Amino acid sequence: MLFNSFQFLVFFPVVTFVCFIIPRKARYLWLLFASYFFYMCWNVKYCVLIAASTLITWFCGLLLSKTQRSRTKKWILAGGLLSNLGILFFFKYFGFFLDNLNKILQVLHLTVIDNPFSFLLPVGISFYTFQALGYLIDVYRGQTETEKNLLRYALFVSFFPQLVAGPIERSGSLLKHLRSVDKINLWNYDRIASGFVLMVWGLFQKMVIADRLALFVDAVFGNVYACGTVELVLGAAAFSFQIYCDFAGYSSVAVGAARVMGFDLMENFNAPYFAVSISDFWHRWHISLSTWFRDYVYIPLGGNRCGRIRRYFNLFVTFLTSGLWHGASWSYVVWGGLHGLYQVVGDVLKPVRKWFVTKCGVKTEAESFRAGQVFFTFCLTTFAWIFFRAEGLRKAFDYLSRMFTRWNPWVLFDKSLYSWGLDVTEFHILVCALAVLLLVDLIRCKKGMDFGRFLQKQNLWFVWLTVISLIVSILVFGEYGINFNSKQFIYFAF
Repeated sequence: MLFNSFQFLVFFPVVTFVCFIIPRKARYLWLLFASYFFYMCWNVKYCVLIAASTLITWFCGLLLSKTQRSRTKKWILAGGLLSNLGILFFFKYFGFFLDNLNKILQVLHLTVIDNPFSFLLPVGISFYTFQALGYLIDVYRGQTETEKNLLRYALFVSFFPQLVAGPIERSGSLLKHLRSVDKINLWNYDRIASGFVLMVWGLFQKMVIADRLALFVDAVFGNVYACGTVELVLGAAAFSFQIYCDFAGYSSVAVGAARVMGFDLMENFNAPYFAVSISDFWHRWHISLSTWFRDYVYIPLGGNRCGRIRRYFNLFVTFLTSGLWHGASWSYVVWGGLHGLYQVVGDVLKPVRKWFVTKCGVKTEAESFRAGQVFFTFCLTTFAWIFFRAEGLRKAFDYLSRMFTRWNPWVLFDKSLYSWGLDVTEFHILVCALAVLLLVDLIRCKKGMDFGRFLQKQNLWFVWLTVISLIVSILVFGEYGINFNSKQFIYFAF
């Protein structure tokens, strides 16, 4: 059930209305039923997996609360982590592992091993697995209270707005809300209006921008050997905005839907393409995942509390793991490695940059300097996105090779660009929509609040004008209909 589907347009109001009118004590049971129904719309069989992950981590959490011996606690934690990661490995990485093992066996002239399993990747498995593991680690550390109510904990793992693509919630936040769900005042106009605005804004990002960009991106990445430098550069930049609007659009709908029902989910994006460095980018992009890796991988490895070489090692391990989390492919690992490399090189060159700025009298407080930082950071992230989007390393390197060698500036003037998925009108619509996106992100940077809360502070006529304009834009310019091949959200694959 996609957020941008007719089914969700019916499902969400029904779930919310029932939640508002049923007895307070029954709210979490109703939301649990709705969440499992939502997940079963993808694949009924895979509910067994989320139920297994829930039961394992809940039971391990109970054992941790009843055990005093440190050594025993470590064994319980290890058992909970390995069992959940084992399920994730089997369904997401087993085929990747076997393919690479067979390549080694072929080199050694040994018999390859056939893969006896064939199944679809369970949607959202990486997200709910990490959310459950975060709870277990927090219980082990004593940072959160053990949840003794199995059904309430099951709702924490499966809460439908953020179930299949995040944000990855922490037990100290979402579980705390769920424990007091009967005390939440659901009839709050400002909160409902703010959440509704976020949902509409998320659908605008997805249907008007991301799905329109997808037509151009798919055409370019699917025909690399017919493209020149201009198409390939624009294709890479277009994918940067496509994946941002696609994922941020999902997150906006998720946060907005939860807010309408009285829950505050964590912010997942904070105008990432206004970042002035790669480190700043990761403070703004997929915040729930980057903070998860920081708290549960980077810091336990030693973080920045050790020497420089070890700190760089910790960074690389964290980003390589992050890359592998995104998908069972070496191209994702390279993507993660590039971001680790960017940060290491940036740290090594910091004295050089400082010397250059001082020597040349560069005004670092000037807006032009910040604009240069933003542009350079965007170029670095876009370069890395090529590995993320390409179908394998070979395609990625072919893409880069042609991008730097097949100069064809004349296509900017002969209108041939309009043959790559989008005609003149569609390009104009896209440019206007991207201008709206950048304006909203600029507001986010300047005001320090999401779009929903920003509109709350405006005059009523402006709020209504903005919301109606977004809805009309979705209905008129959104990519949908009989002849449109609707795209699921990109991060559903992870």
